[in-house]
Amino acid sequence: MMVSALIERELSAETFPIRDGVFVAVVGPSGAGKDTVIGYARARFADETRLEFVRRVITRPSDAASEDHDTLAEAAFVEAEADGAFAISWEAHGLRYGIPADVDWSVANGRVAVANVSRAIIPVLRERYANLAIVEITASPDVLAERLAMRGRESRGEVLARLARSANVTLSGPGVTSIDNSGPRETAGERFAEVLRRAMAFSDMSGLI
Repeated sequence: MMVSALIERELSAETFPIRDGVFVAVVGPSGAGKDTVIGYARARFADETRLEFVRRVITRPSDAASEDHDTLAEAAFVEAEADGAFAISWEAHGLRYGIPADVDWSVANGRVAVANVSRAIIPVLRERYANLAIVEITASPDVLAERLAMRGRESRGEVLARLARSANVTLSGPGVTSIDNSGPRETAGERFAEVLRRAMAFSDMSGLI
């Protein structure tokens, strides 16, 4: 039996929402620099054992221009999903994304898990994790357009359409922190680092209750 299936069995429906630790969901439009901010924090807290920076599984080959992730072909992803390999999975922009199931174990044991996720799955995350912090990374429209154009993955029309979709999505509910990443990455990175410090402090106190 897969390790993920064992985790799912131990974390039965009766144990949800998962508590004691914190799940930090990083969201925001393409080009906002989510991976850059997460990377800054990963380096900042390189020796911090209470933090787990989640490595996503995506049906897209890894390259130097994108995040460091695990890759599965479409059919393999679907099979893994059916076998319970993911705590959360979703589809966006023609790709499939998955958060490995062992993140549930980490959060249940008091750790702070940090993951780049889609805003569309926030309702699911709220049901799954008792302690959820949402960090929205944003940037000005001009900066977003420039960064997306530099990637070279999409045409100008596709870039404009993506920006239009992002502009129509707003976040609501508790636990949302917005960070503007239009400027130096250190500025946004330090703000994000402070969110993670608060999450670790909250997790420490939660485990004592």
